[in-house]
Amino acid sequence: MAPAQQEPADDAVMTRIGQAVMLHQGGDREEARNRFARLWEQIGEDGDPYHRCTLAHYMADTQDDPADELMWDLLALAAADSVTGGGAERHPARVAVRVFYPSLHLNLAADYVKLGQREAARAQLAQARAASGVLGEDPYSDGVRAAIGRIALRLDGEAAPPQG
Repeated sequence: MAPAQQEPADDAVMTRIGQAVMLHQGGDREEARNRFARLWEQIGEDGDPYHRCTLAHYMADTQDDPADELMWDLLALAAADSVTGGGAERHPARVAVRVFYPSLHLNLAADYVKLGQREAARAQLAQARAASGVLGEDPYSDGVRAAIGRIALRLDGEAAPPQG
């Protein structure tokens, strides 16, 4: 959750997102998903893109259906693009969201693997690798880089011809 380290301490929405993340990490996936859904309704489609990006990114992890997970990950990427894209130069979370990109693309690659869409997975993996230059030397960044490596091995292993 590296990007959340840079938002204001009094950001109630990020606090509520963090509470739902803790529920999910504690094993209460359904309650986390319900809280994310209520918060998504409150934020709305036109709400703060940093909040939408963060919430959708974590909401994806609570989904049971890979297609639903993909939908939420695509919403997270679209929200991130609206923070970092044209006209967002003054958005306070712009730098924080840039650190999210490797993970956003990595999650999309994993979604596409689950859905059997190998070429889409490879394309997203390439974008995750390209975006990983912004990662630092910290546990979050190390975890993202390791996950990129795992997905790459999985995709490479599936592309290899059968032995024998």
